[in-house]
Amino acid sequence: MNPTRVSIVGSTGSIGTQTIEVVRSDPGRYEVVAIGAYRSVALLAEQARDLRPERVAIGDERLAPELASLVPRGVEVVAGPGALEAIASVGDVVVNGVVGFAGLPVTLAALRTGRRLALANKESLIAGAPVVQVARATPGAEIVPVDSEHCAIHQCLGERRHRAGAQSAADFLVPPPDVRRLVVTASGGPFRGRTVDQLATVTIADALAHPTWAMGPKITVDSSTLMNKGLEVIEAHELFGVDFDAIEVVVHPQSIVHSMVEFCDGATLAQLSEPDMCLPIGYALAYPGRLRTPYGVLDWSKLARLDFSPPDLETFPCLALAYAAGRAGGSAPAWLNAANEVAVAAFLDGRIGWLAISQVVAEVLDGHEETKLFEVADVLEADAAARRAAEAAVGRREQQA
Repeated sequence: MNPTRVSIVGSTGSIGTQTIEVVRSDPGRYEVVAIGAYRSVALLAEQARDLRPERVAIGDERLAPELASLVPRGVEVVAGPGALEAIASVGDVVVNGVVGFAGLPVTLAALRTGRRLALANKESLIAGAPVVQVARATPGAEIVPVDSEHCAIHQCLGERRHRAGAQSAADFLVPPPDVRRLVVTASGGPFRGRTVDQLATVTIADALAHPTWAMGPKITVDSSTLMNKGLEVIEAHELFGVDFDAIEVVVHPQSIVHSMVEFCDGATLAQLSEPDMCLPIGYALAYPGRLRTPYGVLDWSKLARLDFSPPDLETFPCLALAYAAGRAGGSAPAWLNAANEVAVAAFLDGRIGWLAISQVVAEVLDGHEETKLFEVADVLEADAAARRAAEAAVGRREQQA
């Protein structure tokens, strides 16, 4: 049997490097045919020498000559605007591990060319949902989520997730008839149980000290504010067609139950494992089969307890903001995502405090100007407008400090 051809976009990041680990765990089953990153030349070249892909992409065009001098002979180097999208149109499976809104063109390129998309970039589906859903109806196109929570739901839904007959974007928002609700679990992040007063002086290092997951800085900060969970609620709605009123978030500090599906007869199915992103990555690569190498195996003799509690929406208002933006629909999720990216970047740069992240997002959403998202240009325009508003909100807080 021929190996599955894999393209890894964002290969030097957390998801990308773990994807390579999964590929190496099952020799002969996968062939990495393309890799790409925006700037990380040294690591990208090292991966190219190790994997010998057909094509390597670098987003920053200025770095192309350096990359070309470091990769093996015969490996094609593509660079500049459109380079990462170019490698999303090759291979049987495209892993989108790009961080943030920049992953939207990659998502669209993979779906429009009828690929299976292993989606770790939730922002592209959230911000560009109407455009992505149209691309998703392309014959052969398929999204298998790599987020641990959505991967868990995907597994629990079984064949109910199938949308092979979809002819339009609306077809993806028809819920499975026997599903009563989705229960998305949250670790609670590093600040679980703290009060607003206690959070007034937390540092960047505090926010990046996640208790159970090793992730990039942006996603880790999102976990600390619960915005990551809010974005996942919107993503769950878009992926599975379940109404927001039927998507519940519960705090589960052990991060063993990755999400649950409750059916109309009262039965609940859950997916359990130790926290390990290699499991959902492997699931997406092997789907509809299973990876032969186990990850996240539980030792049931040591699993003493599983705790669940409701989230504290007053202390962590980002979750409520995400629900509101999701229910509003249209361009509101794009504004939410853009405002959050600007606010988190400002926090990581030391320009604003942690509490100001949710304040900036709330202020931007209050000024949201609804626009219809028919094309990528419409999404880009909405994103840019929200970023301008968020930068202004950040600037006002800097002046007040």
